[in-house]
Amino acid sequence: MSQFTQQPQNSQLNDHTTLELAQALMEKLSISPNDWHRLKSNRKARASEQLAAALVFLLKDQQQEALTRLEVATGWLDRSITAPPCPTHGHKTNG
Repeated sequence: MSQFTQQPQNSQLNDHTTLELAQALMEKLSISPNDWHRLKSNRKARASEQLAAALVFLLKDQQQEALTRLEVATGWLDRSITAPPCPTHGHKTNG
């Protein structure tokens, strides 16, 4: 039996809805502001973040948003998108 078809052994997982589990995964895979510079070009991290978000939107019956996130994840994996520049770089502050 493959790892994807086995039922979870941990009964604590059964105490949560599918949406709650997906939201927890999304939170775990989200890139924090403190890690953004380090991970902004990490294709696996960026695709994982978007795929988890796509799953949450799908479970919330927001198919268009799920599809958008899935397309962005695909862009990270097929290298058709790259990280945007840091919004704070290149801007001079007055003061």
